[in-house]
Amino acid sequence: MTRGECSCGRVEYQVSGPIGEVRYCHCSSCRRASGSAFSANARIAAENFNLVRGQDLITEYKSSAHATRGFCSVCGSPLYARVIDEPDHIRIRLGGLEDPQSVNVTGHVWVDDKADWFDIEDDLPQWHEGAPGVPLK
Repeated sequence: MTRGECSCGRVEYQVSGPIGEVRYCHCSSCRRASGSAFSANARIAAENFNLVRGQDLITEYKSSAHATRGFCSVCGSPLYARVIDEPDHIRIRLGGLEDPQSVNVTGHVWVDDKADWFDIEDDLPQWHEGAPGVPLK
């Protein structure tokens, strides 16, 4: 069991089961939502995500034709995203996890959309888009 919360602590959640693959997403939507060069996301089974408190403080909005994002309406912390084509999964934002289990970062996605001011300097695989097929390197 891994616990997480927003910045103000009013929204608390638990993740049961494995965190799973972590990807650094460089799409413009994730950059805007995180306020940084990329977001760190883990795809987990929706049934493994449990809101402990603050459900009434979560605001969701449709950020694209394919995804909805959830954030704390008090402090603005990004909490998760739901992809319409994957209703049984949720993508949690790793920044909110209190004590993450060992995670497996598998690569960078949407690198064609990355910020020009950020250079990827690790050896992780990189994909043009989000669905890993053949990595760029």
